[in-house]
Amino acid sequence: MPHAESFNRRRALAWAGAAVLATELPTAQAQTRKRPMPAQTEGPFYPVREPRDADFDLLKNGALAYAAGRAAWVEGVVTDLDGKPLKGARIEIWQCDASGHYDHPRDGARSDPAFQGFGRVVLDAQGAFRFRTIQPVAYSGHTPHIHAKLKLGQRELLTTQLYVAGDPGNLRDGVYRALDPLDQAAVSAAFEPGADGLKARYVLAVAG
Repeated sequence: MPHAESFNRRRALAWAGAAVLATELPTAQAQTRKRPMPAQTEGPFYPVREPRDADFDLLKNGALAYAAGRAAWVEGVVTDLDGKPLKGARIEIWQCDASGHYDHPRDGARSDPAFQGFGRVVLDAQGAFRFRTIQPVAYSGHTPHIHAKLKLGQRELLTTQLYVAGDPGNLRDGVYRALDPLDQAAVSAAFEPGADGLKARYVLAVAG
């Protein structure tokens, strides 16, 4: 009988341990999921028609080269919420030129025709992207930002904005201030000198 009692006790403890593990595993798995990027307004200046030049290099528009502003690489990776790269998805960016104007009929002044203003690339196998553009500038009371849109096939996954970390205009911008502090950090990156020039890197997570 002592042996049977000992066996039953060990079996009860094993069942209890399994129950605790089953309870804790979903929590542990949930903690590994990434925080989704916040959706933000598209704004009034998304292109009304397909630009003739819409590649990764916004500093060249056809045969024209853009020399104003601070040239920069804007790069990063896009994954789903489990950290899997969104290979084959498309990312679009658009922004104003160094004078604060968009290539859009609703802008009150014409943007510099040498600034492409809009670019699109397909994410590679690692979910990576890279654009050649300028560090964004403020305009009409808005803090510097770059608009970004993610698409997978015919589906639009996310529209958001990418900010300059530490820019003094951030906390005066209502769209930025409406974000949770963790979301503010997620959509902000510093523009810092690198081996091939000024660079900012963003890590984006979206529902695939």
